Amino acid sequence: MSDHESTYVPKTGVEKWLDSRLPIIRFGADYMSLPTPKNLNYWWTFGGILALCLMTQIVTGIVLAMHYTPNVDLAFASVERIMRDVNGGWLIRYVHANGASMFFIAVYLHMLRGLYYGSYKAPREMIWIIGCVIFFLMIATAFLGYVLPWGQMSFWGAEVITNLIGAIPGIGEPILIWLRGGPAIDNATLNRFFSLHYLLPFAILGCVVLHLWALHHAGQNNPVGILIPKDRAKKDLVPFHPYFTVKDGFAIILFLILFALFVFFMPNALGHADNYIPANPLQTPAHIVPEWYMLPFYAILRAIPDKFGGVVAMFSAIGVLFVLPWLDTSKVRSMRYRPTMRTFFLIFLAVGLGLGWCGGQLPDAPVWPGMPSPVIFDGALNSYLWLTRLLTLYYFVFFLVIMPLVGLKETPLPIPATISEPVLPGPDAPLGAPSAAVPASPEKKG
Repeated sequence: MSDHESTYVPKTGVEKWLDSRLPIIRFGADYMSLPTPKNLNYWWTFGGILALCLMTQIVTGIVLAMHYTPNVDLAFASVERIMRDVNGGWLIRYVHANGASMFFIAVYLHMLRGLYYGSYKAPREMIWIIGCVIFFLMIATAFLGYVLPWGQMSFWGAEVITNLIGAIPGIGEPILIWLRGGPAIDNATLNRFFSLHYLLPFAILGCVVLHLWALHHAGQNNPVGILIPKDRAKKDLVPFHPYFTVKDGFAIILFLILFALFVFFMPNALGHADNYIPANPLQTPAHIVPEWYMLPFYAILRAIPDKFGGVVAMFSAIGVLFVLPWLDTSKVRSMRYRPTMRTFFLIFLAVGLGLGWCGGQLPDAPVWPGMPSPVIFDGALNSYLWLTRLLTLYYFVFFLVIMPLVGLKETPLPIPATISEPVLPGPDAPLGAPSAAVPASPEKKG
């Protein structure tokens, strides 16, 4: 892919002038004609969906910023004014609020696809690392935006999360005061969060450009996970347009139907009712929780009894993703041919869902009401806290222990010689002929 030659030919004088100075049209044309493996499935459509989500968030965010007032006395009322008095304000706000959830649904599926098919392996490490940077910026942007409505959950969520920074030895307290603009959450805090929330989406957009650039250079992975040799390019590769633009377009339509279902029929289903109560520093909510897409990391934070240890564990849960290309020791990319690793991956999916569930529960609430634990533990074993700790342990063991060891010990299934073999019996054989899969030797592994 990296040696793909440009086929763009400027036709008008304006195009020639621009192409000689800033070849932005050439970059777009080359991307549309980029040779792409013909066996990509619908799990590869989430890149286009994510691009749509990002542009939707930026456009609706700019409109909302025109009417929002970043002041602790007026912020909550300004949001209600957007809902009631601004033409189409209710729609813009619901699209923006639910768009954040849709954004995270798509990015989690996009990352899980990359994890399953080994898209982080050489030569695509930079694609994965830049994607992790985007994910981290998304979490920061979402947290800052969650504070802006200035409801009860907004205020107390900011109180809890910013207090975590103060747990960092030595530098935590000065950073906390700088971030808040003072010793407590107040007007200066809201102004800072509003400014950063407005800025970070454009930083995400810049990282997306780098992400696409790295993708253009290294090329697409594929479900089989093998490299496509040059002598197979004409048989195994097709232009991105029109083959995959049509496929992406169909997936985007289905995604927009789901999006519209939430916006028009259950716009507050993914939010928290307490955020429709104005922020009150003197009244603590019964249960402080972040948005649903942060619940797994919030659960990991609460799983550690030490405050600083919880902060380290929470950031390590994201940080471990950055070094994933070097933790996986297997020579085979796709888990389609790694049955042992696929089993551990399915358990990992269940653990991620379990962490999300535990993050939304009271940590000392009983998992099974009415079922006593041994007296010596005073019921502690029957609590979400201990369940969360077990799930957190597996989360880190999966990356730091299972992936390196299984990659060394596992015997993978035979890998096809070309990406055509899972569909056709052989590269040039007629239908009905036997397939010529090859064993998983280092020479044949992608």
